[in-house]
Amino acid sequence: MSKAGELKRCAWCGDDPLYVKYHDKEWGVPVHNDKKLFEFIILEGAQAGLSWITVLKKRTAYREAFDNFDFNKVARYNARKIQSLLNNPGIIRNRLKVHSAVQNANAFIEVRKEFGTFNKYIWSFVGGKSIQNRYKQMSDLPVKTDLSDTISRDLKKRGFNFVGSTIVYAHMQATGMVNDHVTGCFRYKDIKNLS
Repeated sequence: MSKAGELKRCAWCGDDPLYVKYHDKEWGVPVHNDKKLFEFIILEGAQAGLSWITVLKKRTAYREAFDNFDFNKVARYNARKIQSLLNNPGIIRNRLKVHSAVQNANAFIEVRKEFGTFNKYIWSFVGGKSIQNRYKQMSDLPVKTDLSDTISRDLKKRGFNFVGSTIVYAHMQATGMVNDHVTGCFRYKDIKNLS
């Protein structure tokens, strides 16, 4: 519930300043930069089973630990580098998630070889334009859709890991492939106009 004069936001961001900033500046903004798309693949995968705020609080440490999400560098991580990541208290030290980041970097590079850019590949699923949803309340938002099922299957076929349908849908929301700001949120129209 917003106080008089305050902007109305999607309820999920609460009042944590980091969450509010992410909601106001990033969530739902269409991303067409491969490095940024890769960052969200890594971060969304790291989130699996955790809250997004946990990942956001570790984002700076992730940028440092994963060479600012340079997928070419991440793809070449060896056993020593992986072990240093697993010893890094600034990130989520889950062995499967760390290994999947390296695996996903290699799969990401293969997609780029085939399509020219990952952006061209991933945005082809929505015809290059954001899907404009019109949800009135948070409880209306899906956690996955038929489209995220399709993208998830295709990513897995291409060798990606930690890309289940729910993670893919969160990636779609974060990168603006779908506009899931509720219609009463001040960002809804802003994001709609970016598409």
